Amino acid sequence: MPRVPSAAAAHIGARIRTARESSTMTQDQLAVRSDIDSSNIRAYETGRSLPNLQTLVRIADALRTPAGYFLEGVTVEMFPVAASDGRRRGR
Repeated sequence: MPRVPSAAAAHIGARIRTARESSTMTQDQLAVRSDIDSSNIRAYETGRSLPNLQTLVRIADALRTPAGYFLEGVTVEMFPVAASDGRRRGR
């Protein structure tokens, strides 16, 4: 789990929180229904941590929300890229 905050983590976390609140579910209830520790749910919602794909699908299932909802609006520019990794953008 990346611990480096990113715009993508913040965006996805905000969408998780919105879906959870729309479902009138607490963070602890979501944790139980998705079998994910509540401290991780809090970290995702605040953008401190980015869930992996499997975790995102588990959250989506628990919230009865399409997993793609959480990725709407995410762009590659939202992810940090280390200067030394050799990848180029804008090809």
